[in-house]
Amino acid sequence: MTSLANSPAWKDFCGAVKTSEIGAHALRILDAAGLSVDLSTQRHSADVETAGKQLLKAQGFESARTQLFNGSPINWTENRAAWHTALRATEPPVAVAELIKHERERMLSFVDQANAKNQYRNVVHLGIGGSDWGPRLVVESLTGLTGRRTMRFASNVDAHAITAALDGLDPHDTLIIIASKSFTTTESLANAACATDWLRAGGVKRPLDQFVAITANVKAARDYGIDNDHIFQFWDWVGGRYSLWSSIGLPIALGLGADVFAALLAGAAEMDEHFLTAPIESNVPVQMALSGVANRSVLGYASFALCPYDARLKHLIPWLQQLEMESLGKSTTRDGDTLDVPSSPAVWGMPGTDSQHTFFQWLHQDNIGAPVDFILCATPDHRYNRHHRLLVANCLAQRAALWQGKSYERALEEVQRTEKDPVKASILAQHRVHPGGRPSTLIVMPRLDAKSLGALLALYEHKVFTQGVIWGINPFDQWGVEFGKQLAGDIERRLDALGSDPEVSPYDPSTAYWVKKLAGS
Repeated sequence: MTSLANSPAWKDFCGAVKTSEIGAHALRILDAAGLSVDLSTQRHSADVETAGKQLLKAQGFESARTQLFNGSPINWTENRAAWHTALRATEPPVAVAELIKHERERMLSFVDQANAKNQYRNVVHLGIGGSDWGPRLVVESLTGLTGRRTMRFASNVDAHAITAALDGLDPHDTLIIIASKSFTTTESLANAACATDWLRAGGVKRPLDQFVAITANVKAARDYGIDNDHIFQFWDWVGGRYSLWSSIGLPIALGLGADVFAALLAGAAEMDEHFLTAPIESNVPVQMALSGVANRSVLGYASFALCPYDARLKHLIPWLQQLEMESLGKSTTRDGDTLDVPSSPAVWGMPGTDSQHTFFQWLHQDNIGAPVDFILCATPDHRYNRHHRLLVANCLAQRAALWQGKSYERALEEVQRTEKDPVKASILAQHRVHPGGRPSTLIVMPRLDAKSLGALLALYEHKVFTQGVIWGINPFDQWGVEFGKQLAGDIERRLDALGSDPEVSPYDPSTAYWVKKLAGS
């Protein structure tokens, strides 16, 4: 049995992390692809740096990174490549260059024709998970850059989502995009059926003429009735949650422009180059990954919070939740053994400063708390300078408070200014003590534009990949998701029994009860 916990490299890393200085230490800011990443309040020392390099070596990081970029089957449970880096490379690898360039040219030609004809003032994108969060994040984060079309997204199978997305639009000037890698996704196809009915009810005689499919299953899209010219392909070597860079990015090009999509790819490609070539000690995704592993597996933090201090980045949180938790939410290593150290923190968060009035109390004074990734734009895209100063001040203050904390002596001194009773003052001071020493990372973007956003997303992709290598797990499959889908399909068939007594013995008593209770609903 392969044991990470008992490996010499892991023991050295744990020891170095636990004995590293936890007070304020030297400034540690790394730069990559235009982003500045401040790791000054993460555990670090010369010993941590040395041990981190040895851990990466022991876990085969260099080889795994090479496999990622050269298209080897790094997704070993499905025997597939995970070649999303090829999609944004300036010169894609020869083996897939023609495929990538051809499909991108088709997609951009479709956008150019739609623009030239002034078609599709409205676009409704139907996808879920990786087919939704990426394009939704980019479109809604960068909408202020342009506004050629009204862009709406519907992912949830709850019909309130699709009806809200269609509400108030002109059926004759609306394009429906079905984004599904397999073209069997229940939610997307159910919503597409609603959209078809809506178009037909609005007087559109040939609804499927206003549909586009983005899929790896071209035949299924054709069988659905979508014209070949409206089908855009990506491939099984593109993971769903890494598919933003493929034809899944069509709504970005339609809503924001082809130049914005190109800049997004360029920012990601620049981060790819940094990840591939920068030395370990200055490699930002690698250093963020090592800090993440230290926080989760050594220091015991079960979660981390993502707090972008830019309201436009609200969808970055669910995007990263999927990337981190679907990629790393596993406990089986490559050889089939159970991983013997904690992995995959839960990811949660909210944009600042709303987050400060929601959960920062817990971050500051809970017994354990959680690390925080702060994200800040140096330059805003509005003219309200005081608002931006307030935003920056709050971001930096919260981060400083989490690290510095507040001692009992300092709290007592504050309380004694107004409370003269020494017993009461002592009690009240205890309530104002902040433990401090809580790790965080600050990522500063020059401004929120397509290039910086592309670099940011690729940064997190490579951080997650590196953590997967260290933990020895496959970050590119999602068997837990697939199991839930299988059960849902079976339960739906039983619910369709329309009042008869469906056979529900395979289920636990509670599930069986509700299947019977809700059958025919």
